[in-house]
Formats: sequence, structure tokens, C-alpha cells
Amino acid sequence: MPPRWGCGWAWSTATCQSRLKNAWGGQELPVEWRRSMGSVRLLPEIVANQIAAGEVVERPASVVKELVENALDAGATRISVEIQAGGRSLIRVADNGSGMNRDDALLCLERHATSKIQVAEDLASIATMGFRGEAIPSIASVSRMALTTLASGNETGEGTRIDIHAGKIRAVESAGHAGGTTIEVRSLFYNLPARRKFLRTPETERSHIQHYLTLVALANPAVGFIFNNDQRKVWELPLCRVDDTPASHISAVRERMAALHGEGISLLDVDSSGDYRVAKAIPDDPEIGMQWDGQTTVRTWGLIGAPGVSRSTRANQHLFVNRRPIENRSLNRALIEGYHTALMKGQFPLCCLFIEIDPAEVDVNIHPAKREVKFHHERDVRRLLTQAVQETLLAFHSRKPASVSKPAGEPVDVMPSSPSDVPTQQELGDEAPTAALGQVQPIVAQDVPTRATPLPAPLGQSLGAPVPLLRVPLRLVGVVGKLYVVLESDKGLVLLDQHAAHERVLYEQMLRRMESEGSAASQKLLLPETVELPPREARFLSGTMETLNRLGVGLSEFGERTFLLDALPPFVKVEDSRKFILELVDKLQAAGEGVNVLRLGEDVIIKTVCRHAVKANDSLREEELQNLVDDLRCCEMPYTCPHGRPTIIEMNYLELEKKFGRIQ
Repeated sequence: MPPRWGCGWAWSTATCQSRLKNAWGGQELPVEWRRSMGSVRLLPEIVANQIAAGEVVERPASVVKELVENALDAGATRISVEIQAGGRSLIRVADNGSGMNRDDALLCLERHATSKIQVAEDLASIATMGFRGEAIPSIASVSRMALTTLASGNETGEGTRIDIHAGKIRAVESAGHAGGTTIEVRSLFYNLPARRKFLRTPETERSHIQHYLTLVALANPAVGFIFNNDQRKVWELPLCRVDDTPASHISAVRERMAALHGEGISLLDVDSSGDYRVAKAIPDDPEIGMQWDGQTTVRTWGLIGAPGVSRSTRANQHLFVNRRPIENRSLNRALIEGYHTALMKGQFPLCCLFIEIDPAEVDVNIHPAKREVKFHHERDVRRLLTQAVQETLLAFHSRKPASVSKPAGEPVDVMPSSPSDVPTQQELGDEAPTAALGQVQPIVAQDVPTRATPLPAPLGQSLGAPVPLLRVPLRLVGVVGKLYVVLESDKGLVLLDQHAAHERVLYEQMLRRMESEGSAASQKLLLPETVELPPREARFLSGTMETLNRLGVGLSEFGERTFLLDALPPFVKVEDSRKFILELVDKLQAAGEGVNVLRLGEDVIIKTVCRHAVKANDSLREEELQNLVDDLRCCEMPYTCPHGRPTIIEMNYLELEKKFGRIQ
């Protein structure tokens, strides 16, 4: 009897037969044995392509994505996309890129045929949009596809056309072409009814395609895009002129944003760079372990919404890494952390941000769609993104306002005619305080009731030199609804919410006071509590004890993954110690190294200043209103209250002219 052979591995048929033959003493196996070993076999090429297509080609938008990325990698400066029936019937992508000769056109239909990478080491620093070589054969295996191309430099003008049905080449012939490559994909998933059945309505599929084209158009303003849906032009975006200067790139993105999302959105320029250290392992000397190998520079640039400009969803949050649109929850949290109190709860900022980083520091080969990326030093990248947003917002509040021309028509004198009534910009100087309400002629109604009680006493010392936010003089007009202060500037009408403004003033006064003390106050607990955490959170807390002590949290190690909580800041109330510690970990990870001493009890502090701030029905005297505006000018984030609501809004003359029908 032959020996019994058990195998728990998924060996090929040939491997299993070889092992059984060796166990049989080198003799040939019986025929019936060989015939019964056909359960493991190689898949036909077409079936393999269809399986790959299930990962690469999820819906018509996936086809558009892969073809447009190939066009960009080919150096195209003009890309045209046409779809019908949401991409079910037709997807046509034409470009003016480098094109291909006949041999390359035939070779690109083979799986894993690509010009982007040569060796496995190239995967560690991918700089192109595509690199796997799976897209074209996968698309061809589930559609009726036609590829027409002409290589650049071909003086004959004779291109190549290849017709492929379900992965099989039907015809290869010469064809005239203007240069570049045109790919037509018809009857998508016609040979996979199960996949075709799960496609959504044509309108839904169209919206997914348009969303991707919006992202790729923002990432490549130097490329012109045309998008046609059902023989109707959706938009045509001309290419933007871009030079090597950072300002030119930002201006081009702003122009593209205006073309796609419309004018009138207040967006701020972002241009920030930062470094972090990188380390490498020394395999030859395990005692040395990790060794610092230098620094990596991360540049963050683009556009973000000004304070008060937000949306209820993340639909208008566009993040790019090396011009590749990506999805990363960690970076989304870092973006919100950068806005902090300048954003209302439940709202999301608008942004079009580009992160430029060494390709070796980011891995894009972790998902078939290539939308998810993994950073080798994610915490540092997140910290630098938060820092870039914070710096931009602070610079926005402190910058000098640009001169604004009055609308066409009869001019309106909003400021006193006498030059002595209004201090000029030269008189104020760069270091002088901004003009206060008392420096211009106030116009206050005589019957404004006097406030019965004075404003609450300041919680700390003076905020210091004012931030040059509102350098233009303001003239007090009055108060409406015992809440909204009406002011007049050289730009138009200004409304100030006295409650929100006073909240911001009190909040920053308390923040400055606590930061000046260097650490938060700490109060011992009557009954210390032990908290056991998961391994990852435990390791993080073990390395942040100094930060925790500065925040007033008495936390010490009490075992391998157990910590002893014996002190808290006086303003922090904890009902569930474990939940508090886990939330603390999240806040520290999101805030990075720049967490302030107020962060832990921020919600409590915000509620406290809300109770102490002036209310809607509190009538303020002229002097109190002047002091309120002066204090608001001294704040770092004066345009929003700690809850993220606006403190001041402006209606310029152009808007007023439109309201009254003087201009269209």
C-alpha cells in the first residue's frame, strides 16, 4: 500500500504530484491518482483579468480614474472625457499625451505591463499616478474597448487602432489620429451581469465621475479638462498658466476653484513648510537599533476657507499628497484641529490642500483604488498640517486689509470728511494700536438705555499689543435688538454680536493667563482610580507623562498596562475615568506637541465664559461698546466665538448695491 499523504497547503497540482511520487519511492503515480488531482489549477487569463477587474473597476468612475491617470502620466495638457448613460453605454477619454507605437499599444493590454516602475525597489518611492499595469487589461476584460493612439514624434501620422471585446483582441489596424491616445469603453460589465446589476442610476454614476474629475482638475490646473455628459457639455476648464513660483501655483488653484465652485467664497492662501527627523534601522548592529538619518521636509500649500466659511459635510474637503487625491481620517482630524475654536461644532471647513513629501515617506500601494495612503511618520505629517492651518488663520487675522474700491455709481462718504477725524494708516504705524471707536466721531442714538450693571471684571491681565486686524476706522451707528452693534467702515456695513464677541475676549484672556503660568493647576483626588488601557494607548501614555503633568493630570504607571489617576485640573469633572483617559489620548494625538494647558477642560471653560459674557438683552453704554471692540481687536481669533459662531460679519457696498437693485 502506498503511504498516506496529508497536505494542508494549497500546493499546485504539479507540486502535489511530485511530493506523492517521492513518497511512492520515485515511481510514477497511478493514472487514476493523477486524474483526481485537478482541484487546484491555474486560472485562464481572461478569468484572472475579470477577477482583477472586480477590484480595480468598481464602477464607471473607476474606469475614468484609471484612464485619466494614464493620460496625466503620459504628459497630457488637454484631456476630454465623454460619458453616456452614466458611463454604462460609453466612456471616452481622449488626451494629447505622448501616445504609443503599435508594439507598446499591444503590450499595454497584457497584465502588469507598465512603463512606470522597473524593479521592486521603485515601489518605495512612487511618483506617478499609475504603476501596477492592471487597469487597461482589467477594463478590456469587462467591456467592448477600442484603443486609438499615435506616438509623439511619428511623422507619418499613422496611428494604431485596437478593438478588444471581453479581453480578446478582435482587430488591429492602422488609423489616423491627432496625437496622443483615445480610449472608448462601451457596454461596461456586459459580460458580468451580476456586477452590472449593482450599478446605480445614471445620475448617481455621473455624479461619482464628476466628483473625481473635480478632484483631478484641482490637482492639475496646468491641464485643460472637458467633460461631456449625454452629448451635453458640463464644463470646459482651460489650462491655467503656472510658473515655478509658489504664488503662481496657489493662484492657479484659486482660479480652478472659482471655475468649479463659483466666485464669492472667502478662501485663504496656505503656504507652510516644516521638517521632521527620519530614522533608519542598522541591521548589521542590532545594539544600535534605530539611528537618525536626517530630516524630511513637508510642504503644505493651497487654500482653506476663512473663519465662518464651512459646510455640513466633508464634500468640499480636498486633500492631495504629491498631487494624488487621497482619503485619510487622520489628516481630516488634523485639519479640524487646526481650526479649533474657529469652527462650529458639526461643521467642516472648505479646503484644497496639497501636501508635498518625499515619495519614499508615503506608501500608496495599500489599496487597489490608490485613494488610501500610509505615511511612515503619520504623527509628524499630521502635526505639520495642523500647524499650517493655524499659522494661516493667525496670519489672516493679523494681516493688513487690502484696499477696496467703492462700487460704480455715486460714491458714498462713510467716514467723516475732516481728515483730523480719522487717523491715517501712516499715522497709526505698524506698531500702533488699531483705531478704536473713540477715535472716530460716534453716532449713537440718545435713547439707548444705560446698562444697569457693569461688564464682568477681566479674568486676567491685558492681552498685550493688539493684533492689526481692523486697521480701518470704524464708526458706531447704534445697536439693534439689544444684541447687534451696527458699525460703519470704509467697506460698508459691519455687524457685531456683542455676546459672541465678549465670549471670545473672555476665553482668550483665560487662555493667556493659564499659558503664562506654564502649567495647569492640579487638585488631588480623594480616591485615586486605576485604569487599564489597550496596549497601543498604554504605550502612548507612557511616553507623554511630562505633557500630562503640565496639563495638571496626575497619572502614573501602575503595572504593564495599568495607570493610577490621582489628580486632575480643578475645572475638569470626570465621571468615567477610563473614558476620560481614552479621550485624552485622542486629544493629545490630534493636537500633537502643541497642545495647550486649557485643552482638557476646554468645554467647561467655554461654558463658563458663555455664562459670564454679556447677554442678548444687556444694553451697553457707548464706552463699554468701545472697550469691547478694542478687546476684540486684541484677540488672536477675533472672528469667531469659542463655539465657532461668527462674532462679526460685513456687508460691503457691492452687496448693498445688489440688494437695492442699483447693480446686477
